[in-house]
Amino acid sequence: MTASASEPYDLAVVGAGNAGLAGAVAAAERGLTVALLDSSAQTGGQFYRHPEPPMGAVRPEALHHDWSPFRDLSRRLVAGGVNHLAGHHVWAVGKAAEDSWTVYAVTGADGTEEPTRVRARAVLLATGAYERHLPFPGWTLPGVVGAGGAQAMLKSGLVLPGRRIVVAGSGPLLLAVASSLAAAGARVPAVVEASAYLTYARHPRVLAANPRKTAEALVHGAALARHRVRPRTRSAVTEAHGTDRVEAVTVARLDHDWRPVPGTERRIACDVLAVGHGLAPQIELATALGCATRTTPDRTLALVLDGLQETSVRGLWAAGEAGGVGGAELARTEGELAGIAAAARLRKVRTPEGRVRALQRRRNRLRAFADVMAAAHAPGRRWTHWLTDDTDVCRCEEVTAGSVRHAVTELGARDGRTAKLLTRAGMGWCQGRMCGTAVACLAARDGVPEPPAERRPFATPVPLSALAALDEPDGEPPA
Repeated sequence: MTASASEPYDLAVVGAGNAGLAGAVAAAERGLTVALLDSSAQTGGQFYRHPEPPMGAVRPEALHHDWSPFRDLSRRLVAGGVNHLAGHHVWAVGKAAEDSWTVYAVTGADGTEEPTRVRARAVLLATGAYERHLPFPGWTLPGVVGAGGAQAMLKSGLVLPGRRIVVAGSGPLLLAVASSLAAAGARVPAVVEASAYLTYARHPRVLAANPRKTAEALVHGAALARHRVRPRTRSAVTEAHGTDRVEAVTVARLDHDWRPVPGTERRIACDVLAVGHGLAPQIELATALGCATRTTPDRTLALVLDGLQETSVRGLWAAGEAGGVGGAELARTEGELAGIAAAARLRKVRTPEGRVRALQRRRNRLRAFADVMAAAHAPGRRWTHWLTDDTDVCRCEEVTAGSVRHAVTELGARDGRTAKLLTRAGMGWCQGRMCGTAVACLAARDGVPEPPAERRPFATPVPLSALAALDEPDGEPPA
């Protein structure tokens, strides 16, 4: 069993994306000893994902539209003496007493190497989000990938998942993915967006207060126009076709509730479908500790945070997507706020009131836009109408939509948890991250489920050897 330090750090930061980097830097520059844990070998998270050094990428910033904040934070991270613990897969966080936390992790590229624990006086969770997927017939075919996954392949591997790529789903990520794939040489025959971008126009004050967001959308739109790609709104991929891999998709118009409109189907040839329906905050570490949550406008769960980013559990801060998906600038703003707040409490240093107020105003402005964005791309009530009974909903356990519907109509299931117990949907390797939304929607009577705040003892798969090591001194299991 290894230990990262003989004495506790002042602050342990989980996640090295925008929020984690900003929080670690802010805390270190105010005198705190900081450990930054992340499962990846490099800092940057999904937003600043970039090739490994052996690949010899000369200009990794070419795949990003806002590289300078990452370059600045990376420089300050080193200057501030932050201990970056790469390849650390955090599976639990425990609180032993006031100002006494333990972060449990397994190391290695796949989390199967040495177990370790990091002690700290406070913790900042900057765990980001994962893609939300809504299944459809054929979505298990090879060549159907997540929209974020396609972007990750390009950013980290400098490879395209295919040559003719349809990008589909809902959310602003689609425009960024499509424009980057097209710029890298892929043919993008369609960007299929289930919502309507005109929804944003109903909130002119929020748009006016966030001109950079509008400019960013225009940049992506102009890039798509240069490659002759026109987004199809109020539409969805309702089926993928192929034998050994995807060969084409069926795109249909949707009504206001996301129900396919009969007679509007059109078949589009492709060799890859990159699809995603927004992002869901990754908050398992926090909910395991009993942190309060809230339902976002797009019906995902996010953490309840105070004005300085502290959760309902004292000494545990959170920043970025954990508090609701809102983008890189919001994540950096919240991370800095959390770092300042942790330093003020642990080191009793004077809080820079002017800076804090400025950050809070920026956060509130960006959070307002995030709420508009979430509402604009929230799944409609009737999207499940594109599911046939033989469509696999839970890929891990091979549970079909028909099985879940049977659990509802014949066995009395009225929520996702009951459907899970009756069908095993969500009990596989991904623990419901891929199918949880679909199962809950199928089980809900009105199509709009309340997302459950499940408390999981493990936030990531853990070898038995890591659990056995908890018997060692100072290795009490997390509460």
